Amino acid sequence: MDRVVSLLPSTTEIVHALGCGDRLVGRSHECDHPAGVERLPIVTEPKAPMTGTSAEVDRQVRTILEQALSVYRVHTDVLVELDPTVVLTQSQCEVCAVSADEVQQAVDVHLDGHAEVVALEPNGLADVYADVRRVAVALGVPERGEQLVADMTARIDAVTRRTADLPRRRVLTLEWIEPLMAAGNWMPELLAAAGGQELFGVAGRHSPWLEFDAVRAADPEVIVILPCGFDLPRTREEAAVLRELPGWSQLRAVREGRVALTDGNRFFNRPGPRLAESTEILAEILHPDVVAPAHRGDAWEPFPTA
Repeated sequence: MDRVVSLLPSTTEIVHALGCGDRLVGRSHECDHPAGVERLPIVTEPKAPMTGTSAEVDRQVRTILEQALSVYRVHTDVLVELDPTVVLTQSQCEVCAVSADEVQQAVDVHLDGHAEVVALEPNGLADVYADVRRVAVALGVPERGEQLVADMTARIDAVTRRTADLPRRRVLTLEWIEPLMAAGNWMPELLAAAGGQELFGVAGRHSPWLEFDAVRAADPEVIVILPCGFDLPRTREEAAVLRELPGWSQLRAVREGRVALTDGNRFFNRPGPRLAESTEILAEILHPDVVAPAHRGDAWEPFPTA
């Protein structure tokens, strides 16, 4: 049986959704779902403490990247001890996990290259589905991969049908707070399924940085705040700085009470099975008069105007 090391929270979730959780022998420092994975040995760590405000975290990451360094390091001694046959990583975002090149180098040098490195690159929703299939093939369960993709597609399609005749809300999604960053990649597609239109992010492309002047000019109907890596309490704390932006209180979404804080750590930013649930959450936020708020209070909450 395969011995799998997962270096991404999303791939850990994919492995479990494929019914192969018992094959996991190691994880990244961020893997936290489903319950029990925290007992697995940790194979990575950040090179700087990712603490403080969103602005402070951004400065730490930029400093490391300016030195042409990876944001994370691999504990090669742990990797050697675990002796995996499959290592799951990504090549989509240098801030999200250890780079695929660095993982391959560690495998070549310390494991004599005998472990298969599967590097995912989920730029859009179709890529997420393709990556699920790739993981399933690497684990020898391709039929389970097809079923998982079918299940995700069915849930997202159900949301699309439910919102098809509802107003298309003009939405700003914030993947980072300070500095401002809109959500790209798969998020515009999830928003479209939920009955929204992303104002800044483009499907299949990396998330863009924003100037607040552009936000004021666009004057979104709804704002969804979903910082990558932040749970709901931390998002609530970090979002307070937005009220200090000149003109924030005049935005239509703010005046009409249509700003939502979310758990961007569990949902939205992990390109795996929970993107289907993320779409359902977005539908609740965008159309509260039609879609019951089943996730309110757990995955999201309204952002008070003051």
